[in-house]
Amino acid sequence: MTETVWTIKSTLDWTVGYLERKGDENPLLSAQWLLCDATGLSRIELYTNFDKPLTMEERDVLRVAVSRRGAGEPLQYITGEVGFRYITVKVEPGVLIPRPETEVLVSEALAELNLPRVADRVESSDDGTDCIVEPDLPAIDVLDMCTGTGCIACSIAHEYPAAHVLATDIAPEALALAQKNANLLGLDERIEVIESDLFDAISASSQDRFDLIVSNPPYIPTAILAGLDREVVDFEPTLALDGGEDGLDLFRRMITPALQCLKPGGVLAVELHEDCLDQACQLVCEAGFDQARIVKDLAGRDRILIAHRPQ
Repeated sequence: MTETVWTIKSTLDWTVGYLERKGDENPLLSAQWLLCDATGLSRIELYTNFDKPLTMEERDVLRVAVSRRGAGEPLQYITGEVGFRYITVKVEPGVLIPRPETEVLVSEALAELNLPRVADRVESSDDGTDCIVEPDLPAIDVLDMCTGTGCIACSIAHEYPAAHVLATDIAPEALALAQKNANLLGLDERIEVIESDLFDAISASSQDRFDLIVSNPPYIPTAILAGLDREVVDFEPTLALDGGEDGLDLFRRMITPALQCLKPGGVLAVELHEDCLDQACQLVCEAGFDQARIVKDLAGRDRILIAHRPQ
């Protein structure tokens, strides 16, 4: 009996059908993602190599991955990484998967500091190529609270070479992964990862220290949590999602110490649930912050709170 030859095309077609039967919301995208990961090909290369047979090793990798995806596991946990702004970070079960909303958080936080933009630091060399120069960039100190994968800390350090970032979390899995990502990206000299329950491990000498405090804390109201997609509920850590009854449990605890630890004029930037942004804005104003404003995410929902410590 002739053994079936599993080409890129036949494997893609079978995988799409299998995931569709398992209830995958986008079986084609999932199949492409998993097949790219198994073969090392890009999505375009899949379609230009339809007749290419898979090796036994590639088939074994894909078989396990498709089974995991069929059970509802997020693609990012299966492939072990995700793109975030201008970097790629490792992702592991037990740590929250970075979202596009958090990319907006980083953009807004950096913009609020009025730092020199990358586009303003590009110079043309004699051979006609462009290069980025870093002439005497002002140093900034950043606190990334509830760092998770370290995606925020790593993005800020990567995009602004004069940034020094203190990244904190309470979960051992998150701390280990954030350190791993900082190491892999060559940013460990400017990123310090420490265990801390919000400000508990931040020393008293940190008063007036930070130019920016940025955080993507657990913020989903408890009643809403159970209604999220099963990918989130069944696989992502509740510790990194549940923000209490109104989604602001951790946020309330960070407001006053954040005000104390920011430099005068320093920026607080926090990602929160769309239903609690108005209340959060009121809370920071009552605590003594000013210039508070709400920023929408890519889907047009209220998502990010920006506020300043008064000068």
